[in-house]
Amino acid sequence: MSTHNNQKKIAVINDLSGFGRCSIAVAWPIISVMKVQCCPVPTSIFSNHTGFESYFFDDYTDKMQAYIDQWKKLDLRFNGISTGFLGSKDQIEIVSQFLKDFKTEDTIVIMDPVMGDYGKAYTTYTHEMCQEMKKLVKHADILTPNLTEACILADVEYKENMNTSELTKIAKHLSEKGPEKIVITGVPVSTYLGNFCYEKGKEPKMLRIKKIGESRSGTGDVFSAILAADAVNGVDFETSVRKAAAFIKKCIERSIEMDLPLTDGVCIEEFLNQL
Repeated sequence: MSTHNNQKKIAVINDLSGFGRCSIAVAWPIISVMKVQCCPVPTSIFSNHTGFESYFFDDYTDKMQAYIDQWKKLDLRFNGISTGFLGSKDQIEIVSQFLKDFKTEDTIVIMDPVMGDYGKAYTTYTHEMCQEMKKLVKHADILTPNLTEACILADVEYKENMNTSELTKIAKHLSEKGPEKIVITGVPVSTYLGNFCYEKGKEPKMLRIKKIGESRSGTGDVFSAILAADAVNGVDFETSVRKAAAFIKKCIERSIEMDLPLTDGVCIEEFLNQL
């Protein structure tokens, strides 16, 4: 029977930056090359992301619900729903409603709670928004916070050097809220970066990868896009985390070789065919 729902689909709720390789701009090609249809829901439109000195910005909040309503008319069904940066309490509420409308027992929800870094919430993230995000993550199946975001969500004081016991306690606390699988990304481990994997019923594991160069925009978006596509394709969680970390490392190395500015993100185009 001919239907819109014969192919695997992931709805990606995030902003769209025309330049700078982040958010929807990296999720779209990655998810597509992994043989899943990517269906974007833009939260805002940027000419280039906010890491640049200047940029064009158009808030899409007031248009989101009318956009989503057309999908309801089409009776679209999603194997995955992936969320990234949400710029306001209203957008968090729209995402919450989207999950009520589209999440089924077969839908995997992947949330990257983009709230802060280096021990502090972003200036745009109010206390009220943090509280609302704590409610939203209950609907996630897979959660991919960095260490700062994990601490905010778990109401734990941030410190850079956490041991396995402390990370396990945070992950377990977050998992009890809803997510079956959690990866705390970018944990500093000497000259390595660690991704701390926690799955209900399994032994937690720190997956390390050699740290290369400086932090670049969009790497978290690349990471969550790979995890999202792998999840709906039935790939093992730990295998997926290892794949995402190795892919990003390879892209960073090539970006350094090409002498690309940090603001330009990582050159995923060089290696997409390897996913």
